[in-house]
Amino acid sequence: MFLAATLAIAIFVTAYALIASEKIHRTKVALGGAALMLLFHITDAHSAFFSEESGIEWNVIFLLLGMMVIVSVLRQTGVFEYLAIWAAKRARGKPYRLMVMLVVITAVASALLDNVTTVLLIAPVTFLVCERLNLKVAPYLIAEVMASNIGGTATLVGDPPNIIIAAPSRADLSFNDFLIHLAPLVVVLMVVFCLLCRWLFRSAFTYDPALAEEIMTLEEREAITDRRLLIQCLAVLALVVAAFVLHPVLHYDPSVVALLGAGLLVAATKVTTEQALEEVEWPTLVFFAGLFVMVGGLVETGVIGDISQAAADATEGRLGFATMLLLWASAGLSAIVDNIPYVATMSPIVGDLVQQNGGKDQAQVLWWALALGADLGGNATAVGASANVVVLGIAARNGAPISFWHFTKYGLVVTVVTVGLATPYLWLRYL
Repeated sequence: MFLAATLAIAIFVTAYALIASEKIHRTKVALGGAALMLLFHITDAHSAFFSEESGIEWNVIFLLLGMMVIVSVLRQTGVFEYLAIWAAKRARGKPYRLMVMLVVITAVASALLDNVTTVLLIAPVTFLVCERLNLKVAPYLIAEVMASNIGGTATLVGDPPNIIIAAPSRADLSFNDFLIHLAPLVVVLMVVFCLLCRWLFRSAFTYDPALAEEIMTLEEREAITDRRLLIQCLAVLALVVAAFVLHPVLHYDPSVVALLGAGLLVAATKVTTEQALEEVEWPTLVFFAGLFVMVGGLVETGVIGDISQAAADATEGRLGFATMLLLWASAGLSAIVDNIPYVATMSPIVGDLVQQNGGKDQAQVLWWALALGADLGGNATAVGASANVVVLGIAARNGAPISFWHFTKYGLVVTVVTVGLATPYLWLRYL
């Protein structure tokens, strides 16, 4: 087992270094790393493809696939062009005001949908509005994906790790629990983040009065090219959103909801299968599959479990210390390992910590520390959260690639500030 664990660490670290260096496409690296995990029997086919603890998180893959299909069909209505012109006109062509508007919309939408779905919807709008105003698109995409991770922290359905934490077999938390305990902090974090954007992306705010004036003369309604298809898309999207929000009642996984919505949209409209699938980010989906297999290798060999257990042992029943350690360790590890498999691995250990510290009522703060650390820590690097990877894939596909380090230099600052603000919030409210 020691040899297998050593090999797993070596493969993962090498793969991560290659992803960060960007010398080889991240999808190739993820597939290669997954192949090596299987080749050396660090994991096997059953664990990689069927295990809930160490396998590919198919719920995430199919959630992405379903929403990508819906967005692909929605794009053909012209609604993204409509929203781009509308947003630019409301911001009066001023870059910082536009960023704040897009960031707030993204955060609110991420709380109601989930952060991956939201960035899939907002990214096309961002490309169009930045093109209209001759603005660099990368700062806006980076700000939006970070806002989606922050906003998604507020609700059960907003960020995939929250769904894992809230499961009856883990923390058994409701939609309202997240709203009551995390939404107030998220509001504060979003205000701070909007102010932070002014400093972080200051070089991107180049105002062109002529282009702004030109935008003000446009009529956004003329951008809609197929009203019937738009109505059909919005109806299906409304059903999907309602099912996301009613997850605690309906008990349909978000992946099932997304696939049902995509299937209904393709079946009920004149859009062909080829048209519906042409916008699917296949390299991104394959990257996630490979990443999950690599992380699964670390789980199978006990590497992540040993790290987590060491943290649990170090706390020795001290609730305050355990909370702060869990918050910052989760933020740090979620920056390196995608926060979905990390939270899936940590949840049983946090459950044990909760029992060691007096049970659910007394030690519920540990669950909030895990959620905040994982969700906010996902902003730190380009592979820290699913939404980050999706946005980088969309950017590359549209000819505006964002490098690993370009994203990470902003993400580290945002993560330190937001987790830093979460620290006194948890301490003062619960400890």
